[in-house]
Amino acid sequence: MNDINVKLTVFFENPFWVGVFEHVENNFLVVSKVTFGAEPKGYEVLDYIIKNYYSLVFSPAVETKIKKGKTNPKKAQRDVRKQMQVSGIGTKSQLALKSQHEQNKKESKIRRREEKEADVLKRFLLKQYKKRKKHKGH
Repeated sequence: MNDINVKLTVFFENPFWVGVFEHVENNFLVVSKVTFGAEPKGYEVLDYIIKNYYSLVFSPAVETKIKKGKTNPKKAQRDVRKQMQVSGIGTKSQLALKSQHEQNKKESKIRRREEKEADVLKRFLLKQYKKRKKHKGH
C-alpha cells in the first residue's frame, strides 16, 4: 500500500516567513524549504502550492515511521492548537534540510573548482597564443 502524507508548516524565521513542505511516502521523509518574505495570506499559500509544488527541490530521503490509528477529534484539535503555538520544524525535517544543504554545498564546490580550472587553462592558452604571435614577429 502506498501511503503518502504531505504537510506544510509556515512560521516566522526572523526576518522572513518560511514554509517547510514535509512529504512522507513509504516511510521516507523528504523536505523542501520555501521563503515567502512577507506574511503570506491563506490564498497566497494555496496559489503557491498549486503553481510551484512540482518544481520544488526536495532534500534526500530520510527514513521515518508513520504513526497510524484513529484519533479522537478533540485530541486532534488540541494537537493542531499545540502545533500552532510551537514555531519551527521537526528534528527529522531539520536533518533532511541539513543534508540537502550539505549536498548543495558539495555541488557548488565542485562547480566552482571546475570553473576555476577552466579559467586557469583559458589564461594559459591565451598566454601561449600571445607568446607564439610575438615570436613570429607579427
